[in-house]
Amino acid sequence: MTDSKDVMKICEQEGIRFIKLQFTDILGAVKTVTIPVEQLPKGLEGNIAFDGSSIEGFVRIEESDMLLRPDPASFSIFPWHSDPGSKTARLMCDIAWPDGAPFDGCPRTILQRVVQDAQDLGLVPHAGPEPEFFLFLRNDDGSPSLKSHDHAGYFDQPPLDKGEEAREHMVRTLLDMGFEIEASHHEVAPAQHEIDFKYEEALTTADQIATFRFVVRTVALQHNLHATFMPKPKHGIPGSGMHVHLSLFRGDMNIFYDPSDEDGLSRECRHFIAGLMYHARSLTAITNPLVNSYKRLVPGYEAPSYIAWSLGNRSPLIRVPARRGTGTRVEMRNPDPSCNPYLALAVLFAAGLDGMKNEMELGDSVNDNIYSMGEQQLHDRHIESLPRSLDEALDELSKSELIRRTLTPHLLERFIEAKRIEWDEYRTQIHEWEIKRYLGAY
Repeated sequence: MTDSKDVMKICEQEGIRFIKLQFTDILGAVKTVTIPVEQLPKGLEGNIAFDGSSIEGFVRIEESDMLLRPDPASFSIFPWHSDPGSKTARLMCDIAWPDGAPFDGCPRTILQRVVQDAQDLGLVPHAGPEPEFFLFLRNDDGSPSLKSHDHAGYFDQPPLDKGEEAREHMVRTLLDMGFEIEASHHEVAPAQHEIDFKYEEALTTADQIATFRFVVRTVALQHNLHATFMPKPKHGIPGSGMHVHLSLFRGDMNIFYDPSDEDGLSRECRHFIAGLMYHARSLTAITNPLVNSYKRLVPGYEAPSYIAWSLGNRSPLIRVPARRGTGTRVEMRNPDPSCNPYLALAVLFAAGLDGMKNEMELGDSVNDNIYSMGEQQLHDRHIESLPRSLDEALDELSKSELIRRTLTPHLLERFIEAKRIEWDEYRTQIHEWEIKRYLGAY
């Protein structure tokens, strides 16, 4: 694992000129402080200060001073630079108070605490994401549009796939930064793409998701395109999800695998899935944090709407892919790529671990297409729905003691406050659909 001395040595060898110290606010937006390499020793000691009152959800103006504490293990060099003398690297940071104490509202620190809870049980959480995004053309003034010259579908190739060149450029950039890319391809909707990278330990995966979004948007701009992680930018086509594959290891052993079970799943795995299902409605506001997120979570577009699990069936919330052994994993299908990756992984693993600690019982898998079931069938099989709006999801979030403990009261209260404002702004707007439907009719 890279330490501070390694970082200093690499910077000298590679001729690094600038260091970007990066972190996320509570909503998942990446924030950056750039320092010249001469300030790196000070930065690695955690002595770079910033105004926390200006960051969404952090602190009040009367307690604004905060410190950045870089994690040397997150060091990576950006492969783009304007000239050989201006190479830039990045370090992901935790947030601390001026006295060095960890800040309760730091999303990265919150995930580390959940990871520590797992480690206290002798377990290491792993996660692998499948982020999707759209590539749209830019207007003449550089602003993003919803226009595209791409008419491809799932797994199509050029000439239908007009975004392949940009997508391959993104993959090369990510590989240069140390990502292990497993696959990239065109997705179902026109202009929609997916790049999958290998599962890693949870904290590394969250860092990678934050970096991935930054890289994808930067490379898209170089092709005069706009990359958006908005979950549902267009009506009538599939939205962008970020399925997350979760597993727990004890040493080299994946504890979700049991060769003696007819499905190859351990009791721990079943308890973990039961925990995810029990807390699903409470954690949805974190994994699907936008008003727009709930335009994706509707029947008909392969996005989950109902809380159930299955071996293979893609209509429930949770799927267990076919691979067994070290590859045994649980696929959570509702998260979307707009979420804060640190908070999303924190609540997902907290929910699963809660299921294990309390030995929650898992019901039967649902192997039928849930979207074809009527209300009575859903009721008879005790299949609940996910929240249908951000407002409903926030109500569920506010009632969860587990999520409150996991995210800390400080962060949870500020997250809910920010999202209530977002919902109220949406609720009080007059939308184009209303004008078309009502203006001439009434």
